[in-house]
Amino acid sequence: MIVTVVTVFVKPDRVEDFITATRKNAEASLQEPGNLRFDFLQAAADPCRFALYEAYADKSDVAAHKETAHYLAWRDAVTDWMARPREGVAHAVLCPRDPERW
Repeated sequence: MIVTVVTVFVKPDRVEDFITATRKNAEASLQEPGNLRFDFLQAAADPCRFALYEAYADKSDVAAHKETAHYLAWRDAVTDWMARPREGVAHAVLCPRDPERW
């Protein structure tokens, strides 16, 4: 399993647009065959800061996600709404070890 946590800082006047576009992307991503989880989070202390928790079965599923129409549309739409470039960090899952708990 490959987990990527993406941090995004959004310009204050584009927060609602970002939420709308990212919900649409997240819902479509959850329908991808290799997607195990896609969480869209907004920081409680900073409404302009978001995190995307994306879990895919393997690297090929991550690569396939980045070629989907919904991801490409999201990427193109939100880029100018960001206060700074997004940061995605891949993680190895250490716990839980049981895939049924993912």
